[in-house]
Amino acid sequence: MAEYSFDTVCKVDKQELANALDTARKEITNRFDFKGSHVKIEIEAEKLLIEATDDMKIKQLIDIVQAKLVRRNISLKAFPFAPFIRNVSGIVKSEAPIQNGLTQEQCKKITRLIKDSKIKVQSRVQSDTVRISGKSKNDLQTVQKMIEDASFDFATSFENYR
Repeated sequence: MAEYSFDTVCKVDKQELANALDTARKEITNRFDFKGSHVKIEIEAEKLLIEATDDMKIKQLIDIVQAKLVRRNISLKAFPFAPFIRNVSGIVKSEAPIQNGLTQEQCKKITRLIKDSKIKVQSRVQSDTVRISGKSKNDLQTVQKMIEDASFDFATSFENYR
């Protein structure tokens, strides 16, 4: 009998992220409340950087960016925004590291969830992914649904269906 498998990963599609940020920038240029104020959204070294002139504008900016990310089916859990930082010139900044890959602790949480479910599948940690394999496609689909429904504090997606 054949063995089926898939990988559980945490990856952000770079092209979809760029498209979401482009649409957010377009919306900001058309909004009256952002006219004439310093606003900046960019990706720099696996971080999403956001700048604005005051706290209210940066909160609105984050809301706009998050709305565009959700519209592009990008999980907000992959972008944990840091507290706001005000520099000497009065510009408020916030950054969010873009999570790509699962940490060992996150892999252990997924593996523990699968083992506690008593479903007849095997899970192996492979660097920053968790490979789940089994003889039944139905069991794998059940595990996939269970991982999607689990309230992890990190984003998960699936790839390499075999």
